[in-house]
Amino acid sequence: MKWINKLERKYGRYGIQNLMQFIVLGNALIFLLMQMDPRIPSLLAMHPVLVMEGEVWRLISFIFIPPTRSMLFAFFVLFFYYRLGTGLEHEWGTFKFNVFYLAGILATVIASFITGSVANAAFINMGLLLGFARIYPDYPLLLFIKVKYLAWLNWGLIGFNLLFGTFPIRIMSLVPVILFLLFFGGELSTDVKMKRQIQQNRKRFFSEIEKAKKNQNRE
Repeated sequence: MKWINKLERKYGRYGIQNLMQFIVLGNALIFLLMQMDPRIPSLLAMHPVLVMEGEVWRLISFIFIPPTRSMLFAFFVLFFYYRLGTGLEHEWGTFKFNVFYLAGILATVIASFITGSVANAAFINMGLLLGFARIYPDYPLLLFIKVKYLAWLNWGLIGFNLLFGTFPIRIMSLVPVILFLLFFGGELSTDVKMKRQIQQNRKRFFSEIEKAKKNQNRE
């Protein structure tokens, strides 16, 4: 991640600490306002046509749309996303997590303009889960389910969307994939090379054993 290190040296002082806390609190505030006016989410959603007409706040306001209208479910989901975000910030540091989330916003906005569809933060949140599961695969959730299993479920959903979804869904489903590869692609490449090297070493080891046995038999 050399490019992020270069950015951090130059712009690190502009990082927003506890970013996920502000996002979750914003979601909670909008949830309360929705109880008075259910139309509020439609004023905040990322809508490319309306952005071009001057409603530029939609480029960022869509991340504050609550994931559900159920109060109980919203509490648990927002707490879950808060845990994911703070976990990533704790592991990476403030600036890198800011870049991760900003990249998710940018990818969602671009996907929305490509497809012409209305967007929210659902696929950014999916990217949060995939990133968290990569770093903390055995982190236990409720009912003692490890987060990596939820990540596998999300990968399956992404694959299904890419194969059978509509064009907008396919493009939007690329958002968490892009985020994951952008921040973990180097690690994955290293892992693949390491596993390949281990297999080669193992094959070489057993080959040497076979040669030694043959030499002993000849003697």
